[in-house]
Parts: sequence; structure tokens; C-alpha cells
Amino acid sequence: MSANRAWFLITIAGLLEVAWAMGLKYSEGFSRPWVSAFTVATMIASMWLLAQGLKVLPAGTGYAVW
Repeated sequence: MSANRAWFLITIAGLLEVAWAMGLKYSEGFSRPWVSAFTVATMIASMWLLAQGLKVLPAGTGYAVW
């Protein structure tokens, strides 16, 4: 994987992190099923994309951007 693709993945992972953080608020303690499912799905996707990007980029830099 190229460094450019890794940066792209880290950027998308960061945007998904914002989405799941907002989802936590709107899920109202995971009592709203569809919002809760969205939140969990974006958490998983964000972590997975971060892991893929960190295969190429230095960990400290990747976490700082994420």
C-alpha cells in the first residue's frame, strides 16, 4: 500500500471517529437501535481503517491525525 492511500485511510478513519462520537450522543445510552447500530458500525470501520493505515505510517503520526 502506498503512503498516499494510507493517509487517505487515516483521514476517513478520523471522519468516522467524529461520526461515532456524535452517534454516542444520539443513541441515548444505546436505547435507540438504529442509531446504536450506526454507532457500532462506524466504530468498527474507524478502527479497521486506522489499523490499515498504521501498517504503512508511523504510529505516533497516524494517531495524531486520527
